[in-house]
Amino acid sequence: MTSDGVRTTVIVITWRGRAHIDACLEALAAQSRPHRTLVVDNASDDGTAELLTAHPEIEVLRLPRNVGYAGGLAAALPEVDTPFVAWLNDDAAPSADWLEVVEGNLSATATAAAATSVLLAPDGGVQSTGVRLTADGHGADATATGAVFGFCGGAALLRTDVLREVGGVPAHFFCYYEDTDTAWRLRLAGFDVVGTEATATHLHGASTRPGSALFHRWNEGNRLLTLLRCAPAGVAVRELARFAAITLLLPWRDVPHRPPNLRAGLRLRVLVKVSSLLPATLRARRRIGRMARVSRREVWETWAGR
Repeated sequence: MTSDGVRTTVIVITWRGRAHIDACLEALAAQSRPHRTLVVDNASDDGTAELLTAHPEIEVLRLPRNVGYAGGLAAALPEVDTPFVAWLNDDAAPSADWLEVVEGNLSATATAAAATSVLLAPDGGVQSTGVRLTADGHGADATATGAVFGFCGGAALLRTDVLREVGGVPAHFFCYYEDTDTAWRLRLAGFDVVGTEATATHLHGASTRPGSALFHRWNEGNRLLTLLRCAPAGVAVRELARFAAITLLLPWRDVPHRPPNLRAGLRLRVLVKVSSLLPATLRARRRIGRMARVSRREVWETWAGR
């Protein structure tokens, strides 16, 4: 704990967030726990930088180019000197006791390295209570209470030293799956992810467009990279082969109104990207394996398909 009682640095990643970041910063200013707020501005060109100057209580790390959510988190991590680090989307407004609840839950469990939040839609519906691991290796939003495989990066708290110990944030993911990949590495290292009742209202997709072609390129590619880095070899190879087979068969299948993730061109670009990153990914896999205290197979069998 720092001398002023601050235990958490809250990292807010923004890109062209002028329309919604005020609500996020106001909600942080109303927190019942002291904290440090570090906003990473991904080279916004919409007036966000000027808006941030109206908030003297925050620190700003302005990057020369947009490196995405994962890249922004990775750039900010060396600046964190508190025991805990929070990840928070710029379109999320946490409740006043959010930090108090997640800090309390994470502190209470010695084996826990991350704590989830309950993300709520503006109408009060539950968007996410954490991340579940599907039978084909997707990191999907859980919406029920109870144990979860991982945390949603939209609002979560992590132990800073453990995050660094397991390799930090995969900056090259740009966005999507940086949270699932991190949860995998925490689980492999023998740590837990705890669910909490801390809430944050989340606009969801204010800076990206879920369902767009870019979304699917990041989502599909980063899922495969996560599996290649973290999952049992058989699972990773199976899912990569399945993705490639579906891609090759698509031109001969009549699929009306194809969504972007069923377009052969997009999927080929995903395969090219994954192939180009394969040597580095396999090196990362070896590093992750060396620090593991729990087998990949045990993590998979415990959580996949739940």
